[in-house]
Amino acid sequence: MLSRLACSFHGCPETFKSQRGWTKHIHTYHSSVDAIPNPTAADSNPHSGSDPQEFNFNSNHDLINDDYFNDPNSQPEGHSNGRQSQYIPHPHLRGDPCDLEGNPLPPNAPKPARYVGPQDSWAPFGDQAEYLLADFLFRKEEMSAPNIDFLMELWAFKAAKYEEDSPFKSHRDVYATIDVIRAGDVPWQCFSVAPQHNLDSDVPRWQQTEYQVWYRDPDAVIQAMLANPDFAGQFDYSPYVHYDQLGKHRWKDFMSGNYAWRKSDTIYKNDPSTEGSMYVGIILGSDKTTVSVATGHVEYHPLYLSIGNPHNCVRRAHRNAVTPIGFLAIPKADRKYDNDVQFRTFKRQLYHSSLAAILKSLQGPMTKPIVCRCPDGHFRRVIYDLAAFIADYPEQVMLSGIVQNWCVKCTALPEDLDGSTAERRSQDYTDVLVETFNSDVLWDQYGIDDDIVPFTNDFPHADIHEMLSPDLLHQVIKGCFKDHLVTWTGEYLKEVHGEARANDIIDDIDHRIAATPSFPGLRRFPEGRRFKQWTGDDSKALMKVYIPAIVEYVPPQLVECLSAFLNFCYLVRRSELGEDSLAEIKQALQHFHEAREIFRDSGVRPNGFALPRQHSMVHYIRLIQEFAVKKPWRRSNRYEALGQMLLTNQRLDKLAAAHVDFVARGLLPASHAPPPRCSVDVTMGEGIENDAPDIERVQGSVILARTPQRGYPRTLETLAVHLQQPNLPLLAREFLYSQLNPGAALIDRNDLPLIDGPISVFHSAVATFSAPSDVSGTHGMHREVIRCTPLWRRKHARYDCVFVVEDQEKAGMRGMIIGRVKLLFSFVFHSVTYSCALIDRFSRMGRGPDSLTGMWKVKPEVSGQRGTRVQSVEHVDTILRSAHLIPVFGSGPLPDGFHFAYSLDVFNSYYVNKFADHHSHEIVF
Repeated sequence: MLSRLACSFHGCPETFKSQRGWTKHIHTYHSSVDAIPNPTAADSNPHSGSDPQEFNFNSNHDLINDDYFNDPNSQPEGHSNGRQSQYIPHPHLRGDPCDLEGNPLPPNAPKPARYVGPQDSWAPFGDQAEYLLADFLFRKEEMSAPNIDFLMELWAFKAAKYEEDSPFKSHRDVYATIDVIRAGDVPWQCFSVAPQHNLDSDVPRWQQTEYQVWYRDPDAVIQAMLANPDFAGQFDYSPYVHYDQLGKHRWKDFMSGNYAWRKSDTIYKNDPSTEGSMYVGIILGSDKTTVSVATGHVEYHPLYLSIGNPHNCVRRAHRNAVTPIGFLAIPKADRKYDNDVQFRTFKRQLYHSSLAAILKSLQGPMTKPIVCRCPDGHFRRVIYDLAAFIADYPEQVMLSGIVQNWCVKCTALPEDLDGSTAERRSQDYTDVLVETFNSDVLWDQYGIDDDIVPFTNDFPHADIHEMLSPDLLHQVIKGCFKDHLVTWTGEYLKEVHGEARANDIIDDIDHRIAATPSFPGLRRFPEGRRFKQWTGDDSKALMKVYIPAIVEYVPPQLVECLSAFLNFCYLVRRSELGEDSLAEIKQALQHFHEAREIFRDSGVRPNGFALPRQHSMVHYIRLIQEFAVKKPWRRSNRYEALGQMLLTNQRLDKLAAAHVDFVARGLLPASHAPPPRCSVDVTMGEGIENDAPDIERVQGSVILARTPQRGYPRTLETLAVHLQQPNLPLLAREFLYSQLNPGAALIDRNDLPLIDGPISVFHSAVATFSAPSDVSGTHGMHREVIRCTPLWRRKHARYDCVFVVEDQEKAGMRGMIIGRVKLLFSFVFHSVTYSCALIDRFSRMGRGPDSLTGMWKVKPEVSGQRGTRVQSVEHVDTILRSAHLIPVFGSGPLPDGFHFAYSLDVFNSYYVNKFADHHSHEIVF
């Protein structure tokens, strides 16, 4: 007999048979209470001195306590009270080293030899040059087979004079050599799902088809990941709890999440013999919206695998911490089957049975530890766990067996997702319901499709509802921002202004978007939003520049709605979050929910916001606390025919694994590390020139280009005339005086030091800084190019803006000014080289960010009655990185044909775009 549902409010004795009865009671008798109950302060902030075994990571609620905002002792993150931060490892699943038989090793035991055989062998390549050539041809240049053949023929022709031969005979020789690399060799396999026997001849084709599923053994893939020495130093061997100097909980990487700790507790409790083992949480992901391979009447959607032990920055930098392990067959059918119940059930059952078959080899190591080599060279007893599955909402519905428009994480009613009180779903809860009610009741009152048995039922202590995590890019950014908010904004304009006037306004909004100045890493929209095929990346790029384009055309509440939504998206994507950050996220979400009511009041959304993608936002805080993992990988959408693609993928894995092997044995320096397979293309589109350097984490720096530009005068005075910058000589001498006499007051210009040496002029500088929340290398470092050139791409001038640090004691924008770089140059004085930038200065407007957009405003700094631009010469060491300014466009339309190259010259004020990237959002406050 199913136990009745109890009222979730303290002291209320009522119980209910159905979800609807429970919800009606809540609305009738508890309507004055918050829709989503909050946990106690003890749940949200366990004391750092507590015994780790007593930590409570089982709270049934998603949002932290409202009392947090009223706590007089709450302090901003980053301010110390003298305590040291604490990292508390799990007391039982500690990841203790062992020998090959699983026996514990004594402390400080030496690591076993990783390699057997000659340490200087380049096998299967003849030498270093042969390996580098194969890597260059196949991975870096992706050279076609005919071109490889032609190059090898030329090489052989040249080498014949010296009685030598080319390194490879042909492309077949290159491919064959790569194929025999032993490292990283996890081959692709295939199994078939055959149709039922004795089917009638008139059944649909999708029932008659035999479906092939391609996969790689996930156990072998995981063991290869665990053995990868490339992860050493950026790999967690035990779940842990992190408290900062204020004793507040922080979350960064997967193993810092509550889930890993709680599951380790469960594993040890069920089997104490796992004492000392290493917990490995398996993270799966599938995304049909980004990648698919169509073959006849079947689509193949990729299935990705990662593990939770490597740090998030390693996954974001690729480094083989994420790999495809399968291609799931998704049947296609004629349109008449779009709403066919039998076809829908068939697709879901095929999907789950395929997943269960692919992952079958994980079942044993989920109950009994296996011995695996780890990145540091030691062996450890390892136990697996299906931890997370990242997917967009349609895939979550398919995975969970939930009815469309219901939430996969909680029991909120579909007609009132954010208003109805709900509890979290679990597989145990679903199983009890399925045993108690018939299919109609399950479908109508609980949103459960009992025809679907989730693949997780075949695996110990796995719960699909607990595992599911939304895809931030597609579910929230594309689904909520582009498909909802941008669309609703256009509909609002039509409701208020009529279609004709609204279309004029929308056209001008597009012109404003097209007029946005260039910025490293920012996608340009030359025609505004007027293109048909939107991707998640397009939506993310539009999100960065949309608010300034609409400010004067829509009411303040609508701008606040968009600003709150963007703040939410940027906050949840930060590389590390603490309790204060979670409070900011909650505030942003509450503000968004309040401000979006403008769409209901205006008639755009008269029936409200019962939208699963927007509703998923209320679960993000708990997901951060559980998994501390956001979007763990980037994916390429350049796929070929399935068979060729799998072979190409396998060869790329082999080359990458061979590289790791050669570096670990000292045959290659680490500087020869290959870039990520799907790394940012530094030439892909105008304005995008940044990358993710694979270097150790260091203090940020700005360095002038390696080679000075030719054709410029070499003295200050002649250079000033050439550039029409008459103040340059005086400003440079004042700069030099301040460098030689720090803190001293300026003296008469006639007493300033003279700069007699030659001047070198540069058109670019490279800023390198820590930005782990953005696309970055394995140590969280990011690199971008600052441009200062009179002719960019042979079309127009480009003078980028930068953040210049003036007061390191002040946080955020209060300690910085914005400068537009008009000249990058260097000179030598008394054998010391000074690298400088001549900048046009911008001054801050107001004492804080604009209350409407949340962005700081700046204006060109001028002096005198003529409004002469104020300039200064700054050392490049004072430059933090590029800054992105977007004009405050005002109330009128832009002139026809206005070009973005002039946007930084003609407007009276600008927004400092904190949404340009995640690092900007973290520093511009």
